[in-house]
Amino acid sequence: MIDKFTTLKTYITYLIQSKTKHGTHSPFVYKLLEDCIYDKTYFEAYKQIDNLRNKLLKSNEYITINDLGAGSKTKNNNRRKISAIVKHSSVSKKYGQLLFRLTRYFKPNNILELGTNLGLGTTYLSKGIPESQITTIEGCENITNKAQNNFSNLGVSNVNLITGNFDQVLKQVVKSIPSLDMIFFDGNHQYESTLNYFEICLDKVNNDSVFVFDDIHWSKQMEKVWKEIINHPRVTVSIDLFRMGLVFFRKEQTKEHFTIRY
Repeated sequence: MIDKFTTLKTYITYLIQSKTKHGTHSPFVYKLLEDCIYDKTYFEAYKQIDNLRNKLLKSNEYITINDLGAGSKTKNNNRRKISAIVKHSSVSKKYGQLLFRLTRYFKPNNILELGTNLGLGTTYLSKGIPESQITTIEGCENITNKAQNNFSNLGVSNVNLITGNFDQVLKQVVKSIPSLDMIFFDGNHQYESTLNYFEICLDKVNNDSVFVFDDIHWSKQMEKVWKEIINHPRVTVSIDLFRMGLVFFRKEQTKEHFTIRY
């Protein structure tokens, strides 16, 4: 894991290299920035999810978890407070709202999420396009029980929640989905695992698919796998937003990488 000094150094490098929409010469990326990533519109769904987040942050409940990924950024024990999980492991408000806008903008029919956690990210995806079908996988049964309860409380009904180890269930899950129009990778921050999941999901990619990777600068392993993914021959456009990375497979686009200020 990257320490705080290295994280700060990485972020400064990102700020120096990043551009705004005015320094972007790709019409596809410029429109994405203008109409989606930089969209400041306030949606009612934001308030609903903020209320849930605030409720969970006030919770004094503890649950036992089995972490199958790279582990927590702050904890090594398997008994975790709900509020701590939200604070340290759930998608932030800023990037959760980005997930909402991305689904609203691209209108994917089938969405796959690797790493449900307490369901905040899933809910942003769902509220952005309620008519889609979302499949989300979580390795810890105690977590999935809490997530399912959160979905029910917010009226989220287009989610198929699967409990299982990605290594054991992902191939079968991918086979069952007609096309992977959007994927949110947020469940295992290890190099070999992330690269393996990416390659498995390539079987169902289409020209309009968008893959979203969380925590691309979280560790040296994640930075390494991010570089390999954006250099993959099937990837044409990639965008580094510091915490999240976006990957596209548009054959009509010239291969290009963008580091965008967000």
